[in-house]
Amino acid sequence: MGLAVLQYSDQQFLPASRSRSQPKRPPKSGSSGPLENEDLPYKVELWKRDRTAVEQVLAIAANASIGYSAFYAAARDYFDRDITLRHKNTIVNRWNGSPH
Repeated sequence: MGLAVLQYSDQQFLPASRSRSQPKRPPKSGSSGPLENEDLPYKVELWKRDRTAVEQVLAIAANASIGYSAFYAAARDYFDRDITLRHKNTIVNRWNGSPH
């Protein structure tokens, strides 16, 4: 899944590749937004200082390359904190920011 370039057309934002003659897809029933959670399986998490729970989800991504980029950026910004990169329910990378 890539990024779509948007253009302003008919008082709505539509992907540039979609022609005006194509019908809009109806929203998925029960979805909270345009993408469901399984479409964004990578999460970058900032942990509390006492390591008991996730304090904040810093980023969510659709693919590994964007997930890893966000993870490394978070490790630079929060170098003294614990950061994890999670794919669905599996931790795939961890930054242990505690002082040695």
